[in-house]
Amino acid sequence: MNFGIDETTYSEIAKVIHSDTSPVGIDAKKTHILILNALSQLNEKIDRLETEILELKK
Repeated sequence: MNFGIDETTYSEIAKVIHSDTSPVGIDAKKTHILILNALSQLNEKIDRLETEILELKK
């Protein structure tokens, strides 16, 4: 699966979530916050699109 993340964005994300103290090398809390924020933004976009579709159907 290719997510199409350019190298610059990939590196920036990696720097943000990196952790030297974690056994897996990432800060789980930061990672989850980023994921939850992205999901929240997607949910808001879907809600707006659904509203627009309903308005167009009237």
